[in-house]
Amino acid sequence: MASSFLFAAARRLLSLGRHGGLLPILPSRAVASSYCSNSAKEGKPPARPPSLRYTLCPLGKPGTLLVPEIELWAARPGNLLRAVDLRRIVKELLTRRRHRHRQTLEVSEWMNLKGHVKFLPKDNAIHLDLIGHIHGVGAAETYFNKLSDKDKTEKPYAALLNCYTREPLVDKALAHFQKMKELGFAFCALPYNNIMSLYTNIGQHDRVPSVMVEMKSNGIVPDNFSYNICINSYSTRADFFGMENTLEEMECAPQVVGWNTYAVVASHYIKGDLREKAYSALQKAEAKMDKKHSGAYSHLITLYGHLGDKSEVKRLWALQMLNYKRHINKEYM
Repeated sequence: MASSFLFAAARRLLSLGRHGGLLPILPSRAVASSYCSNSAKEGKPPARPPSLRYTLCPLGKPGTLLVPEIELWAARPGNLLRAVDLRRIVKELLTRRRHRHRQTLEVSEWMNLKGHVKFLPKDNAIHLDLIGHIHGVGAAETYFNKLSDKDKTEKPYAALLNCYTREPLVDKALAHFQKMKELGFAFCALPYNNIMSLYTNIGQHDRVPSVMVEMKSNGIVPDNFSYNICINSYSTRADFFGMENTLEEMECAPQVVGWNTYAVVASHYIKGDLREKAYSALQKAEAKMDKKHSGAYSHLITLYGHLGDKSEVKRLWALQMLNYKRHINKEYM
């Protein structure tokens, strides 16, 4: 039971390479309206109306339509609807509010149909991936097939590959990846990472390292995710020699090894009852982590808990209390 928990924790840690905070909590429109009214009574200039980004980001309740809010905002005097702002909103809805795919697709469809944004390859890729999330792979394929040859660049190809690997549809993913290589579109780490993720998701961890070898033989430099997923493939099979070799290579590469990589390594050392190596990896993880990242403290506390080290648990908990004031109730359990 402990082993399965550690494996699940390690899988979660792979996706924590970058930490971004939530958007600030914003005042409601009623409060903003009241503020403007009071300012007028006191002879002060009216408050600047909220930006489109600040208007939309709090509206995360499922089923809430964003397009009417955008049109209402654009109709107000002085508000200018710019393509750069719409693209930024789509990006933020995707990266910071992952449960808002349906709303993001709504905005993406509207800004394309209304001509507010002339879709570039990156916009098509985002739109295709959103369609895959909401309507399934079949709808994503239909959108892809309707693109002109000029618009079928590496980005939409990569987005469709991501849809295949997410399902996972093994045969389609591998055939599509081969097509990307033939077209010269597999020139960065992303498509190789997708294939390594595919093998991980279907439990074929032994096939991951060969994809890494192929990537490097084609002159493509692995990124942090490439190394992390390869490390996980070795450690899942208790191949600590392969895991350590990959970690050493990563430490010598231009990429900075993040705290989460060392935490993943530590979790597998704990699973393998290699306590000294686990402690060493945990110390490196703590040295690398952002001291204001509460989630990092929580993961390390959990790992020290599995080592049965109460003193380290208490020390890290005290540091978490000192450096991060907001705590989820579970931190006190």
